Amino acid sequence: MKKQLLVFGAILLIAASCNKEEKQLSIAEILKDSPSIEGKKEYLASPYVTAGDRVYMVGQQDGSFPELGWHIQGEMSGIWNHPIKLMDGFEIDIMVDSTLTRLNKASKFTNFPYANQHEFDLKEIGLSATRSQFVPDGKQGLVVQVAITNSESTAKDLKISYRANVDLRPTWLGERTEMNDESDTGTYNAIEETMTFKDGGNPWYVKFGADVKATTEAFMAPNYKGKGQGGLLNYELPLGANETKTISFFIAGSYQSENDLNATYKQISSNYGRMIRAKKERYEGLARQTKLTVPDKEIEQAFEWVKYNCDWLVRSVPEVGTGIGAGIPDYPWWFGVDSEYALQGYMAIGQRDAVYNTIKLLDSVSEAVNGNGRIIHEMSTNGAVFNPGNINETPQYATLIWKIYQWNGDKEFLQKYFPTIKKGLNWLMTEKDADGNLFPDGFGMMEIHGLDSEMIDVAAYTQKAFKDASYIADALGDYKLAQEYFEKAEAIQKKINEEFWSEEFRSYADFIGTDEQALHLIEDAIVRADTLGKPWAVEELKQTREAIKKNPSSTARPFVLHHNWVVNTPMEVGLATDDKAQLALVTAEKYVNPFGVFVTGIDRDESAGSDDGSFKGSKIFSYTGAVMTLPTGVQIVSENNYGRPDKALNYLKRMTRSFSYALPGSIYEVSPDYGMMTQAWNVYSYAVPIVEQFFGIRPDAANKKVVIEPKLPSTWKVAALENVPIGDNEVSVFISEGKIKLIQTKNDWLVELRLPMTEDSQINPILGEVDITEDSEAGVYIVKSVNAMIEVNYNN
Repeated sequence: MKKQLLVFGAILLIAASCNKEEKQLSIAEILKDSPSIEGKKEYLASPYVTAGDRVYMVGQQDGSFPELGWHIQGEMSGIWNHPIKLMDGFEIDIMVDSTLTRLNKASKFTNFPYANQHEFDLKEIGLSATRSQFVPDGKQGLVVQVAITNSESTAKDLKISYRANVDLRPTWLGERTEMNDESDTGTYNAIEETMTFKDGGNPWYVKFGADVKATTEAFMAPNYKGKGQGGLLNYELPLGANETKTISFFIAGSYQSENDLNATYKQISSNYGRMIRAKKERYEGLARQTKLTVPDKEIEQAFEWVKYNCDWLVRSVPEVGTGIGAGIPDYPWWFGVDSEYALQGYMAIGQRDAVYNTIKLLDSVSEAVNGNGRIIHEMSTNGAVFNPGNINETPQYATLIWKIYQWNGDKEFLQKYFPTIKKGLNWLMTEKDADGNLFPDGFGMMEIHGLDSEMIDVAAYTQKAFKDASYIADALGDYKLAQEYFEKAEAIQKKINEEFWSEEFRSYADFIGTDEQALHLIEDAIVRADTLGKPWAVEELKQTREAIKKNPSSTARPFVLHHNWVVNTPMEVGLATDDKAQLALVTAEKYVNPFGVFVTGIDRDESAGSDDGSFKGSKIFSYTGAVMTLPTGVQIVSENNYGRPDKALNYLKRMTRSFSYALPGSIYEVSPDYGMMTQAWNVYSYAVPIVEQFFGIRPDAANKKVVIEPKLPSTWKVAALENVPIGDNEVSVFISEGKIKLIQTKNDWLVELRLPMTEDSQINPILGEVDITEDSEAGVYIVKSVNAMIEVNYNN
């Protein structure tokens, strides 16, 4: 018995030692050798996100928590554990003698891929403080650690208070699933020295505490609107001369039960060291995948951080599903079209789980809500669908599924989702094409009131959908359907080039509609342009109005009114004829500024191209006058499709000017500093042109084959793209002054390198067994090999 007690005592000592080590762990030390970007002082009063798949926190870079957001007015900041909110934020105060200082005026903010940090200069009390925080993977909670340094030669007795502004409330559209908010009440656990709060009518909980003994506690009225409550815990911390100590705060939540809450709190408070190291290692893995090295270091760094941004946006609600949110803070839930763009990029950077989970979620919910192949537009994290789907989202789904199959080669994946595609294409052509002219009617990407006739983007994406669906049908052995779809794609392509093209404007039209529709839209557009002070647009619109009245038409016809970015989608999907594309791409250059492409062309003014300042958004959230990353990305893809990589690089550089402009390590939705502080579809605008176009990687995983046809910008003499996942293979491409080296992890895959063949070009193998042939019709050398590594000399 005595021996058993000794063993038990030893176990307790070991456990206490481990717990002490965990308590003393410095998050700041772990962060030291991780990539980081320091924010700008002028943007300390702008938001940041501490990201996690279950919980995330939105506050300001100065350390404060103002009420932010418009989707739920003033409620999109704070700490969220979807489908509920936990807190509006918290306040940490430090008192020395009788001087009280609040940590809400940081002098510096630094962002890390998986954490962030605020630094406070507290000279008035002889201290400095650093607040670091992270969200553990898969956990409903987070850790906030404050390291306090005594910068003076005399000891100090600190009094620290932590005030949580609790607000247990439902997500957007909560009322649709009977999530009714009630008043929150709190209790104090004297043994644990923690506080737990519960919503009065629901099993929604939040719990918080620290790794230092609490001295007193108190409850008070909230500082924020809503039905929350404030909870205060006070601590004492003696600090010797020139000494640094840390205090760690732990926050856990649950929307299920108190047992679930307590389990999470225990896990986080006991194991946060292992959790942050695991998250750090996982992010290092994200950086290694599809690793870019190019002469433009700003683009290289932006590309790396866009990969981190992608992980920030994964939103998991186990009872509903897992998928990528569109943007933070106002679009943290799930969208059809945002995912259809973004997931193409996610696949190219190897973040496959996010791809498969999001597609599974969108497909299952679309089937449950619509049942006809129509893909939903927007769904909140409680499962409530706000918009059953804009018209373009259904055809874009077909293109997404085909693209993912090219990367994974999984025929079961195609078989699983092809039924939705078939139903969706049938729905498009039977229910949404009233006049049977192959152009579906309804809203596309441009959500302008009244702009819901036959839209150019809907037509372009429909053409691409039938083309891609024909490839899917062929891959699954349905050759009759493949031929039917292919012929329809060819017919739509021909009609778009004939009926949507405007020779007068050297552009594809915004839409095809009646004179009545056009005249009504023109009146609205004139008011918009006049309000924004765009005299050139007002004059052009008036001229168009008069031309319509002088030459009326009894049938629908194409109109160029807004110069919306979607007029470039025929080039994005590659259906435009070369002559029209070249003209349209030049026309598009009129509607840009130093950060990229205007959403609506008539919003630009005559000085476009010279103003590179902050975006002046309206007091009420609006995209009017916006330049956005998605239109810019579409333009990059379009330029590359028609052999203009230097132009594509120009747009890429414009877009990259927004990188770290306001939030270090991220790119805003609206360039350079408006809207969502991080946005999912940014990865489409980087990964698709860089991986698939500049480096020319065209995967064919089903046949264990990858075609590589680099078309780099002329200034990229040395470039590399490493560890690109394709099926069960990984491919790396190294290009350096006429030498091209390819490495793959499998030796049963066929690599086909395609290089331009000109009168003066030469190609010679250096390493590996290769078969070199010439395709004079295509004007390329074709280098084939199954070797793990090949290298060739290429002079052009």
